[in-house]
Amino acid sequence: MPDNKGTSIAKFAEPFVCGGTAATFASIVIHPMDLAKVRMQLYGQLNPGKTVPSFVELLSGMVKNDGIASVYKGVDAAIGRQLVYGTARIGLHRAISDKMKEMNEGKPISFLMKTLSGMASGSIAVCIGTPFDIALVRLQSDSMAPVAERKNYKNVFDALTRTASEEGTGALYKGLLPNVLRGMAMNVGMLACYDQAKESVAKILNDPMTNGPALTTQIGASCVAVSRIFASLIRLLSGFTFSYFTINVVLRLQQCFSLR
Repeated sequence: MPDNKGTSIAKFAEPFVCGGTAATFASIVIHPMDLAKVRMQLYGQLNPGKTVPSFVELLSGMVKNDGIASVYKGVDAAIGRQLVYGTARIGLHRAISDKMKEMNEGKPISFLMKTLSGMASGSIAVCIGTPFDIALVRLQSDSMAPVAERKNYKNVFDALTRTASEEGTGALYKGLLPNVLRGMAMNVGMLACYDQAKESVAKILNDPMTNGPALTTQIGASCVAVSRIFASLIRLLSGFTFSYFTINVVLRLQQCFSLR
């Protein structure tokens, strides 16, 4: 019994641990690009009438003026966000999906159920991780504000505590609704669609997935997901437009309150 219990706990924790670790590592790698994206989106708002610098110009200018470390400004907030948000959205989706499968007598669940699982886990994860989103945006954009208006946050915890103490706890949840919509859309697109593709490929390759999908199934599912993206370009473009809109709404709401 103890061994079975330990195995059960390890199996339940696996998607949380693996998902959170992968999300955190990916966030560290792409942080300079994420930083450039935020600054490009805010540049026009803070500098009306000026041409927004390109991605390369913005990053090279930061390195030239402030050193290579400047492109990792706010990385501690990004890590904190993924440790909370990334871990929750991936782990919860798997836990909810597995529970749905168990309630379905062990049979594969429909794509609708996968979609509902993705939406639920994505929204819950966003509600948990939004304070770190706020801290991340503030750390990334603080140096763009006029010198007299800069907060000069020391780190993610300084940003969180000062925001809560100076503006109230509610300030840590500004822009929550559009962020929830974005989180739901991302989880459905990234996790529910992948799960569906994985089942389809497993049938073709006769992979029973008894102890999880084989490597060939995982690679095949990834290829199917990519091909579907190209085949559904119009739908993807619509989804990207919606996601881009919600990101901008979140950033503008967060920036509005961070510069007060």
